[in-house]
Amino acid sequence: MDRVFKALADPTRRLLLDRLREHNGRTLQELCEHLSMARQSATQHLDVLVRAGLVTVVRRGRERLHYLDPGPIHRIEERWISEFDRPRLQAISAIKHQAEEYAMTDAPQPVPTYVYVTYIRASAEQVWKALTDADLTARFWGHANVSDWQPGSTWEHRRVDGSDAVDVVGRVMAAEPPKRLVITFEDPLSSGSPGGGSVVTFLVEPHQDIVRLTVTHENLPDQEMLDGISQGWPAVLANLKSLLETGEVLPQAPWDM
Repeated sequence: MDRVFKALADPTRRLLLDRLREHNGRTLQELCEHLSMARQSATQHLDVLVRAGLVTVVRRGRERLHYLDPGPIHRIEERWISEFDRPRLQAISAIKHQAEEYAMTDAPQPVPTYVYVTYIRASAEQVWKALTDADLTARFWGHANVSDWQPGSTWEHRRVDGSDAVDVVGRVMAAEPPKRLVITFEDPLSSGSPGGGSVVTFLVEPHQDIVRLTVTHENLPDQEMLDGISQGWPAVLANLKSLLETGEVLPQAPWDM
């Protein structure tokens, strides 16, 4: 945890984390607008945060988007805050948030983009096949993702309980095997609505014997969907990782926990 404490010791780096907490997924230019320093200095601070695991960088074309990763801070909390203190601190935090909510305006707040990163011991081709093969998705997701995966084609998220019911639909926006897949993600009942549904991007980055899989879910309609996918994506991707690394999915469905 030395790198985490070193990163948090600097007030400029804490300010960068605050800016990402307010609005995740900022470019370097957007972050520099709030700092009285050169881009080179800001880049150096961000590099320290990335090495500490506090910030994740997602490339989109020529842009580098920065996302806050609270994992290291959560591990500090787990290590040094006792089980006896946690309920008291949660109660105090709840009171604080309740008071702040009363002071907020009624203006709707934008729903942040969700980003999840995992590392898998597999090839990029194996990960791509797992994401696009109906039989494999049925094993680790409990649904078969059915499509020809060509740009412009539709895709369906079908149950495998014998009902053939479709819970999610969408279209393929981009397919660059084995490294990048972009799809829309919509409820079948609201498909074709003016909002266009949310958008999921799978980015597969190989490095020697492993890949870095980044899932970005954006254009979310509301906080309820953000809460749902925040639990759903880690469960699905844990099952995917287990299947590719061991040949078997997890012994219990992780989304049932």
